[in-house]
Amino acid sequence: MLRKTLLALAIGSALVACQKDVKKDEGKDAKAVQLSISPEDTLTVQSNALASGPVVTGSIQPERKADLRAEVAAVVLQVLKENGEAVKQGDVLVKLDETAIRDNLSSAEASARSASQALDQAERQVERMKTLRASGMTSAQAMDDAEVRRNSAASEVAAARSRAALARQQLSRTVVRAPFDGIVSDRKVSAGDTATMGKELVKVIDPRSMRFEGRVSADKIAAVKVGQPVSFRVNGYAGQEFRGVVKRVDPAANEITRQVEVLVAFAPNSQQPRVSGLYGEGHIEAESTAALMLPEGALVKAGDKSYTWRLKGNALNKAELVVGQRDTRTGSYEVRSGLTAGDVVLRNPNSSLKDGQKVTMAASKVASASTSAVQGK
Repeated sequence: MLRKTLLALAIGSALVACQKDVKKDEGKDAKAVQLSISPEDTLTVQSNALASGPVVTGSIQPERKADLRAEVAAVVLQVLKENGEAVKQGDVLVKLDETAIRDNLSSAEASARSASQALDQAERQVERMKTLRASGMTSAQAMDDAEVRRNSAASEVAAARSRAALARQQLSRTVVRAPFDGIVSDRKVSAGDTATMGKELVKVIDPRSMRFEGRVSADKIAAVKVGQPVSFRVNGYAGQEFRGVVKRVDPAANEITRQVEVLVAFAPNSQQPRVSGLYGEGHIEAESTAALMLPEGALVKAGDKSYTWRLKGNALNKAELVVGQRDTRTGSYEVRSGLTAGDVVLRNPNSSLKDGQKVTMAASKVASASTSAVQGK
């Protein structure tokens, strides 16, 4: 029994000694590992302008859009364009049945011809009555009756011509054409449908006239002015930021939402979305303040906390930060505490860094590449 006890004590002592040796070796390795970086791996914290202002939400809508509706009651014969197809001004989009309208036109034109003939006859009768009246062979009453018949015939001619003109106009409206160059955004009918007066047929938009129709909360509208720059993002264009300018602020708030519509035009020569109706959200840059800014790549987030790796002498220092709002223009974050202007931090830190780790500064990568190229020659 004593022998077993002594053996167990000896094994335990050996294990403790091994663990101490391992910890010593790990400590030595941690201190011995040095991080070699170049100037391109670091950046100097500086104070920059931080733009801030009201949040604006809305959607992308075309300035030029046409909701084409039926102007006559007829059956749809043919729809020549589908959603997404490009059209030129004057292209035929929809054809309606013109049979009944053409019959009305023929009837109106026949009535106009008949009325015109009756007018000619009444005019000749008046001329004859004038001759007879001059020779005293007819009465004044007969003369008056002839003039009344002529005037009535003239009125009938005018009415018949008006009906014919209306029929021709309705006939032309059986062919629906594109009002401008654009794209068919919504086809509402198909061949065989009955188009009543005012029924939606197709919608055409000009994708080159897109703008951001946003809304701002009424309690922030006092800070919004025409001409202020706007930065916003659009769903469907991930990672892309759009720039615009406030062109108009509506004079009345919505009675239900209490928001004010703000019209934002895209900045000149900037890329625009080609799809209307997409949701957008951004900020109106109503004011600008000076603040320490740090790129997103230099930040390390651990739960609710944020920190960065600062260079102090020849060692790394873990600097805990209080981060403010994000600048939508640059993607950088405001640093409210934890750093001062002039501090040097790692541009893109990794997860293997340790507080107090030694750092050596290598030559610039650009300079090294240039030297290698010269030596290669």
